[in-house]
Amino acid sequence: MSYTIQQLAARLGREFQGDGARLITSVSGWESPGASSLVFLEGAKGSVSLSGFGCVIASPDCSPAGVNVIYSPRPKLDFARAAGWLHPRPEGRGTRHPSAEIAPDAELGALVDVGPRAVVEPGVRIGPGTILGAGVVVGRECVLGAGCVLHPGVVLYPGVRIGSRVVLHAGAVIGADGFGYVSDGEAYWKFPQVGSVVLEDDVEIGANTTIDRGSLGTTRVGAGSKIDNLVQIAHNVEIGRHVVIAAQTGISGSTVIGDHAVIGGQVGFGDHVRVEPGVVIGSKAGVLPGKIVRSGGVYWGVPVRPLGDYKRLNALFGRLPEMKAELESLKKEVARLRGTPGTA
Repeated sequence: MSYTIQQLAARLGREFQGDGARLITSVSGWESPGASSLVFLEGAKGSVSLSGFGCVIASPDCSPAGVNVIYSPRPKLDFARAAGWLHPRPEGRGTRHPSAEIAPDAELGALVDVGPRAVVEPGVRIGPGTILGAGVVVGRECVLGAGCVLHPGVVLYPGVRIGSRVVLHAGAVIGADGFGYVSDGEAYWKFPQVGSVVLEDDVEIGANTTIDRGSLGTTRVGAGSKIDNLVQIAHNVEIGRHVVIAAQTGISGSTVIGDHAVIGGQVGFGDHVRVEPGVVIGSKAGVLPGKIVRSGGVYWGVPVRPLGDYKRLNALFGRLPEMKAELESLKKEVARLRGTPGTA
């Protein structure tokens, strides 16, 4: 897609300076300038030249002179919005590869693409404009909304329900059995895994992420949430709206994460944790089973604790060798003052 600078500024609701008729066709980084490319500037950019770019989105207090500029109080956000218009997600055109297998009773809406060796099982319903990439498997009775994109190798187990405009990246597996077993003292018996998974509208799931079905209920990811690559979400987990979860996080069963939470990479959750809305949990934190993480704070560490506490403890951990030496010295001095035999 392409827009003039004036058109982009109007869609963003921002003022601009320079050549409003200049056509912008793409976004780019600082390493690859182009006369029709868009970049953004937050704060000073040192000696980087802006002259080779078609337009810069920048805040009014640091706008460069002599170049085309769209003024924005939040340049990175407006850059992302503009990028979505310049590089829209692919749209279905109604193509069906001859190697795809589609059950006769499956209901596919208008302009649904089905790629090579994709499989659509009986009872499936797919909304208009959805794209199924190569090797995608959509299990029995799955329901997909409009405008979804399932990249190659995605697997939906039977009964999964997906809203509209959902993006599943390559290798994501949605609806596999949860890890639930009961021991009789000698062997393990599989606990029923007969629930479902619901992904609400505008969810995006990263490559090779796995989301288990509920054991008896539903595993749910709320509207607008974004989940990175290589995340494991166990059975009966409930993730709220507009939650962000970074890579390699593991979430144990029946955990509840509130709306607008932010979870860093490699965070581990025990089972039955409750994270209240708006919480931020830093990378590599560990949340013990059953813990409630209260809203309004930033948390870090193992076990997870408020960031201020974590920083104070971390500072103390760094001084442990010196503190040990001081303690040994004090013990010797106390022993000397008490006249303990054998002390100098």
